[in-house]
Amino acid sequence: MEMDQRKVVILTTIIKNYLETGEPVGSRTISKYSGLNLSSATIRNEMSDLEEMGYIIQPHTSAGRIPSDKGYRFYVDQLMENHQHEIDDVKSEMFEKVDKLETTLKQLVKNLASNTNYAAIVSGPTINKNKIKFIQISLVDASRLLLVVMLQGNIVRTATVRIGEEDELDFNTVLSMNMLLNDALDGLSGEDLTEGRAGQIYARTRHKATMENLVKAIYEMLSIQTGNQQIYTSGATNIFKYPELMEADNASKLISAFEQKDELETLVQDAHKDAEESKNPIQVYIGSESPLQNIADCSVVTASYELGNGMKGTIGVIGPKRMDYEKVLEILSRLQSEMDQAFHGKD
Repeated sequence: MEMDQRKVVILTTIIKNYLETGEPVGSRTISKYSGLNLSSATIRNEMSDLEEMGYIIQPHTSAGRIPSDKGYRFYVDQLMENHQHEIDDVKSEMFEKVDKLETTLKQLVKNLASNTNYAAIVSGPTINKNKIKFIQISLVDASRLLLVVMLQGNIVRTATVRIGEEDELDFNTVLSMNMLLNDALDGLSGEDLTEGRAGQIYARTRHKATMENLVKAIYEMLSIQTGNQQIYTSGATNIFKYPELMEADNASKLISAFEQKDELETLVQDAHKDAEESKNPIQVYIGSESPLQNIADCSVVTASYELGNGMKGTIGVIGPKRMDYEKVLEILSRLQSEMDQAFHGKD
């Protein structure tokens, strides 16, 4: 059997009605809302074909049909390929440039949860592979140095570093160490800062103990988010609005994921990887496709955003499989575009 246009219309009608009502859809509803001039018997035959093809299922005898994961996948793929709807307006004030990225991301995730009525997540940008742009060290007192490291994307990290017990540093010595660090580490990432390269730096100074403390602090700055990515969440209690997610086991797993956040880190990492491999910043996971395998009754939609200089993060929505995919895709498309523009400083 082939997926002809008539079957597409019937499947789309079933999905849209089920998204709205949460109730199985029968032939009469399809006849009323599909716009097809077909008899109920013909529609039932088409529904039987769709069921045999795996796009819909019949949850109860003599009941209507509901979409299967395969049916949702077909519907979402059609939306993404033939996106002709105007993007809903999203409050632009959440993208006004603010001093702290953290404030922006917290505003964004709250608005996303409110606008979709689903659970929302936003990850802070990963910087563990970011590169050093500039290093500055200066004397605080006889025992301490102030270390300032600017990374690409103008991210600034600071730390107080202890001077080696046997090292006595003056202005000229600190200036010399500054020049050495910038010469040796300019443009390098945490992955590039190997023991061998560190050893080369130590060999070029008489103040090895202090330099070891500085290099260690710089490495920690470059690796600050490795295995501990910042995840912002909002709207977890929205799941209680959907009866199919109210079962104790399902609800507890989702709430636990939002509280512990380990699984959300895995979700963000997998979504980022899939986005890069598919070269599509928006990813949709339906049911068992989700990286969160213990929450197979949910769907997850994610969008990658960029802050420039290779820094990337992820926006995501988690909801029931009957979520309003069209609305979510429109909102995430707009958010992804607006964030790219805002943080790249584009007009």
